[in-house]
Amino acid sequence: MPASSPAPASRYRVLAVTVDKEAEAALSSELSSLAELCIVAEMHDLLAEAEGTVPQAIILDLDSLAERNGMATEEVEAARARFPGVPILALTRGRVAARRMRSQGVRTLVAPVDPDALIGTVAAMLRGEAVADGLTGPTERRSLGQLIGSSEPMQRVYEAILRLADSSTTVLIRGESGSGKELAARAIVSHGRRRGSPFISLNCAALPESLIEAELFGHERGAYTGADRARPGQIELAHTGTLFLDEIATLTLPLQTKLLRVLEDREVRRIGGNTPRSIDFRLITATNEDLEQMVAQGRFREDLYYRINVVPLDMPPLREREGDIPLLVDHYLKLFCSTEGKELMRCEPDAIEILEDYAWPGNVRELENLIQRLVLMVGGPVIEARHLPKNVLYASTARHESLLIPEEGLDFDREMERIEAAYLRAALRRADGVKKDAGKLLNLTPRQMKYLCQKHGL
Repeated sequence: MPASSPAPASRYRVLAVTVDKEAEAALSSELSSLAELCIVAEMHDLLAEAEGTVPQAIILDLDSLAERNGMATEEVEAARARFPGVPILALTRGRVAARRMRSQGVRTLVAPVDPDALIGTVAAMLRGEAVADGLTGPTERRSLGQLIGSSEPMQRVYEAILRLADSSTTVLIRGESGSGKELAARAIVSHGRRRGSPFISLNCAALPESLIEAELFGHERGAYTGADRARPGQIELAHTGTLFLDEIATLTLPLQTKLLRVLEDREVRRIGGNTPRSIDFRLITATNEDLEQMVAQGRFREDLYYRINVVPLDMPPLREREGDIPLLVDHYLKLFCSTEGKELMRCEPDAIEILEDYAWPGNVRELENLIQRLVLMVGGPVIEARHLPKNVLYASTARHESLLIPEEGLDFDREMERIEAAYLRAALRRADGVKKDAGKLLNLTPRQMKYLCQKHGL
């Protein structure tokens, strides 16, 4: 039977699922003044109780629900499907579960829950301070264009992109390799008034110096050997649209000078030609280099630097985007499983926690490549911690629990014997089989070394 608190003189109705008596008492005590509260033990009871009515908020005690992947994903999706647009608050003791729920746009509080935080969160939900898909605020997004992430650094990126989109000002996108600089440029274009016009993307580091000038500025017929026909350059092709120059710091000083002239005159001359062609384009550039240092060293023109650095946009590295990895993993699993024609795979919580502890020097591109590899190489439907590459496992502080102690447990004495034997073999290999020298490596006396070698048959 559902346990309900007395109905206050309020138009609000809150539905909750929990079997925890302490949680039930706390919810009833703290929230009865805010809304009519209905608490049930099972999700189907919640759906039945709400038949014919629409609540203003839903509270799910994840630890009380039948869990899948270590969290109640199915139950959350069921609540969303039954009550689209109704904000959901998830309560859990699990750090991984909390991160996953937040990455999926669900307000989450980690137990034990502070009463003031609970009241404030539910009150905000009842006031409508959550958007229709259950996100934690009116400006919070899970994605923008092809950018994926709901972390605070990504919210700042989304806000900047939307502010810049309709402008024609020049933007310099800065960030580490693989952090999504081109995706940010595409998002700026796709949300602006030039979205239907050409988007020309050129990686300045991908072409040899002998070709980059012709690629940028175009050439007339006969301009050089092999130029058997006239061809417009990338700048000219970007007319009325957007030109994105990635890795602009790799341009040579002579090319920087020519680009500066184009930006100042808004005209381009093809190689071998004398007729200037007027162009209207928006310039977006990107780099992972320290341009200020390059200017100081004379490797980048100062006047060009000020031309392109009108509005800087910094892309955060993945290691600073707390909570985004579960969302990105889910996105790439869906993408690559679909591409490879495989049934949708999932990543177990221990593996997610290890991925979250890794520093990701290659950023999102490295994570994307890893998920694609795992989709191809893991035989079953579940990606476990043991499937992750060694460099990720060794760099993770979370690996110890999941790797040292498997779910089924272990024989401690036997494991210690195995580790002891492994150290002995490693020391003997290092000492070319000389037991006296191997003993020194392990700080063992000759008697101890002899005993251990006899014990393990070495």
